[in-house]
Amino acid sequence: MSEVRQHQSSYKGWLYKWTNYLKGYQKRWFVLQNGLLSYYRNQAEMAHTCRGTINLATAFIHTEDSCTIVISNGGTQTFHLKATSEVERQKWITALELAKADAIRMLEPDSDDDIETSTDKNEIQNTLKALNSKLEDLNTCNDLIGKHGSGLQRALSELEHLNSQTEIVSQIKIVNERATMFRITSNAMINACSEYLDLAQTQGRRWQKMLQHEHEQRLKLEEMLEQLAKDQVSLEIKARKSLIRGESQGLSGGSDEEDFQDALDYHDVVTLPEKQGAEKGLHRRSDSDVSGTLITDDQYSTESDIEESELAHDREAHVYTAKAKKGKHKRVSSEDKAEVHSTDNMEDRGTVARVTKPSGQRQRRTMIPPKPNYSLNLWSIMKNCIGQELSKIPMPVNFSEPLSMLQRLMEDLEYSSCLDRAASCEDSTEQMVHVAAFTVSAYSTTTNRSTKPFNPLLGETFECDRMDDLGWRSVAEQVSHHPPSAAICTEGRGWKLWLDFTMGSKFRGKYLQIIPMGIAHLEFEKTGHHYTWRKVTTTVHNIIVGKLWVDNHGEMDIVNHTTKDRCHLKYNAYSYFSREKPRKVTAVVTDAKDTPKWVLTGTWDERMDVAQVLHVDESGKRPTFATGPYRMIWKRNPILPGSEKMYYFTSFAIELNEPEEGVAPTDSRNRPDQRLMEEGNWDEANKVKMQLEEKQRAKRKQREAAAEELAKRGEAFDGGHKPVWFEKQKDPITGNIIHVFNNRYWENKKSQDWSICPDIFI
Repeated sequence: MSEVRQHQSSYKGWLYKWTNYLKGYQKRWFVLQNGLLSYYRNQAEMAHTCRGTINLATAFIHTEDSCTIVISNGGTQTFHLKATSEVERQKWITALELAKADAIRMLEPDSDDDIETSTDKNEIQNTLKALNSKLEDLNTCNDLIGKHGSGLQRALSELEHLNSQTEIVSQIKIVNERATMFRITSNAMINACSEYLDLAQTQGRRWQKMLQHEHEQRLKLEEMLEQLAKDQVSLEIKARKSLIRGESQGLSGGSDEEDFQDALDYHDVVTLPEKQGAEKGLHRRSDSDVSGTLITDDQYSTESDIEESELAHDREAHVYTAKAKKGKHKRVSSEDKAEVHSTDNMEDRGTVARVTKPSGQRQRRTMIPPKPNYSLNLWSIMKNCIGQELSKIPMPVNFSEPLSMLQRLMEDLEYSSCLDRAASCEDSTEQMVHVAAFTVSAYSTTTNRSTKPFNPLLGETFECDRMDDLGWRSVAEQVSHHPPSAAICTEGRGWKLWLDFTMGSKFRGKYLQIIPMGIAHLEFEKTGHHYTWRKVTTTVHNIIVGKLWVDNHGEMDIVNHTTKDRCHLKYNAYSYFSREKPRKVTAVVTDAKDTPKWVLTGTWDERMDVAQVLHVDESGKRPTFATGPYRMIWKRNPILPGSEKMYYFTSFAIELNEPEEGVAPTDSRNRPDQRLMEEGNWDEANKVKMQLEEKQRAKRKQREAAAEELAKRGEAFDGGHKPVWFEKQKDPITGNIIHVFNNRYWENKKSQDWSICPDIFI
């Protein structure tokens, strides 16, 4: 292998890369530099064409055999590489681990390499003086080179016209002297250039960050000034109209007050979209659209406005039809209707049934301590965090909620009844409908949840055993800290759900964007159908100025890898100028032949309706569907009274952090800062939070130091932290390296053997 070693975390050389099943492994030229691994077809392509790049700061490095290396960034990109020998593979592994450690260290806010943006002006002046001094040295060397070069040229010209031997010998001595002087000045020029380059490179990265910081600060201030100007104008208009309204009340007895209040309500709903705006009908409804095609005008214009009485009638007819298919051909009497509403309550409401628990079953809490009213300047904390990853922002608990990210991910299972119904379906496309409804229901809790969950500590776990009432149990573990990654495995009634959750985030002052990167897997025992999907983007708006509000937007594809059925969902992004209903979701379910079978429409914060496709008309520019009657497939649970004082938690979310005996010592419910925050002791919670983070940071530095020491000695590195309840394996569906549940947690809980759990709390 041809290789060039530049420094410990840089490397170049040939490796074999897996391209596809037809070509197999192909020889490629790889370059490892600045925490990035790039590859080219050959060395000549380095100047103009890069075939692919992966960032090691967010990558997982895995070895399958003595020559194979697998590098994945958590789902979006994976390199399958093969070296020619085990020695060569070990050299690459060493370089990759060092490069990853360097890349992570560069991203750390407390890293020595992280350059402060607030640089002293005197320091800049000193640097400029040093550069000017080096530039003067270069100019001096240039003058000397020109002078001695001209002298050497003259001496060589005179040598051509000499005839006597004595004169030639004398002139050669002069030529040698001038050549020596030319060589000395050339070396001095080279050294001066090298010093200038070193100084410029040393300060270049610092200045680049300073300029980037200043540019972002300018954009941020421009946005703030724009928002403040809008708020000022709005307040002036409201104040002026309040005066006019007061005068109108004096003259007309308040007859114009209601009209004026309606105008204010409309203005508020448009600028800050809330559910109440949609309920009041202040947003105009337009044509439904699934991914820009397939669904045409007024297809759903009246379906989502069906009265509850009509819905109840449709549901009863649907239940009757289902019974008729099973051979129970009879009318639905009043007793049958009562039976339907009691035993099929989940389908009627589209929610998890909340009935009186039988005697002996655990009674769960229904409320948590109210949120304290602590004032804190958000701008003073966030102004220096522009552009950073969400997981790296040192946020106090004042902007958090008393749940960890592991518990927040577990909230996706609040409407697990959708999966229970899917498990009983015989038709694969109908099963896909319920799976799609489940994926949409996961966002229903984000409507008013603008607070930030606690970042889990490395090795933190969360167990949620709801077999007694909901029919499923789940285990989650934080398996990586950089990049932050959690592994989850849930076992339900005839179904199994697992997920490697990794996310990217963007904070740009005015909004915070969360981009999920992991792939969710769902498998049904009865049919063996295996589904995968990836979550859409979540954006929190008005971080600095205005009222916080959340939007989920993007496109999602659910794939049944067994039957090749597919469901394409479109989450429409909210727009001030759009005529679409806020939070709208549309979807089409197609079979293996790409034939539409079902259409879904609704909103991710309220409900979803579904209809079967009877006919597809493709004569126009866009295919149009003739569908059967719509029926509700999912509906959100009603909001709890006083939820605004409990972080807008649902009843399911309130139960998640309820103390429980017998769980692992690393369970999120045992985390002291989170418990103190829930109890309202925020000052003490902030102190404990800092102590936990310092403890985790110290352990991370110990692992990095050990990894570097092993790499210097040329010894194999085992990857540092190893999850306790999950193991790395290659996913046969996606080909990525994922964390698979090792099925040991519930056995250890039964025996109360927690000796293998790490010490992560105080």
